[in-house]
Amino acid sequence: MSGELSRNELFQMVVRVSLVSLATYFSVKWMINQIDPTCKAKKKAKERAEGLLRRLGFKESKLANLNEYEMVIAAHLVVPEDITVSWRDIAGLDNVVQELKESVVLPVKHRGMFQNSNLYQAPKGVLLHGPPGCGKTLIAKATAKEAGMRFINLDVAMLTDKWYGESQKLAGAVFTLAVKLQPCIIFIDEIDSFLRSRNTNDHEATAMMKTQFMMLWDGLSTDNSTVIVMGATNRPSDLDKAILRRMPAQFHVGLPNEEQRLKILKLILENEKVSPNVNFIQLAKITNTFSGSDLRELCRNASVYRIRTFLREHGDELDEKAMNAQANPLTEGASNATLPEITMEDLMMSLQKMKLSKMHTGVLGLEMRSDLD
Repeated sequence: MSGELSRNELFQMVVRVSLVSLATYFSVKWMINQIDPTCKAKKKAKERAEGLLRRLGFKESKLANLNEYEMVIAAHLVVPEDITVSWRDIAGLDNVVQELKESVVLPVKHRGMFQNSNLYQAPKGVLLHGPPGCGKTLIAKATAKEAGMRFINLDVAMLTDKWYGESQKLAGAVFTLAVKLQPCIIFIDEIDSFLRSRNTNDHEATAMMKTQFMMLWDGLSTDNSTVIVMGATNRPSDLDKAILRRMPAQFHVGLPNEEQRLKILKLILENEKVSPNVNFIQLAKITNTFSGSDLRELCRNASVYRIRTFLREHGDELDEKAMNAQANPLTEGASNATLPEITMEDLMMSLQKMKLSKMHTGVLGLEMRSDLD
């Protein structure tokens, strides 16, 4: 009898210990999730990733094959149909665009035509380098759009994690996900901030993450996957030599010359009401050292100047129309036809303001230096 009681007591003790262990496990797990400040962000990222992957044709069975790290990376996916930039939106970079079409887009879009060739294939790495604001990011988006490739806009900050070893797993997930999504472009803006030259002062975690990234990147050349790592930087000299070796296709996107500035100005203002007195040729001449981004800001400021006087004269009337538009949305665009034209005076005022701002911030002199390119 005492033996049976001992066995019962042993069984009850095992059950109690198991229940206490389960309760402790789930309690600790809940506490860690509550303490982790990124818990809610990870849940939202997973929901966003699932939505994007379903739009790309991923079924539930394929979604189940993705691990949690790949889901974090998938939240930064850009569906090709959502990219609004195309080659038509890029002016003054005809040579770069044509070379990208021939060396990157054509081998991807017509993979079947060149499957018997071991040489004519898209490069594994593409580097766009040049001064800031010259259209490097636009070119990357347009390339993904025209080639019909999935686009991972890699945010380097998401690869860092406070737990040891997690950064390496996230770096590995970038490439495993890209292979599953191929054809795919992994785009890293300001790539020099992430893959700059290695030295003895690098933190251990950062050095390991760079090494893991380069090992997986180089491994892509051993199979037939269509994955392209595309980077943009205005400091190519800061990149590690091993990274430059992995990016054989390098394109310089420099400041536009006078002819290119003329094309950019016409493209920016093609859908605006422009006065006949606007001299595009003169504007292209006097905007030396201006990047494409500067030219767009020049036109935006001019668009603001054109309505200042108009608002002072018709401010009450516009306020009344805005109130009516809120009541009846169908009349919201009724006042668009009354917008004044952009004149040469507006553009010249905007130009003077931008040059003054550049001079005060010291940018006007720096733009002539070659070490920023």
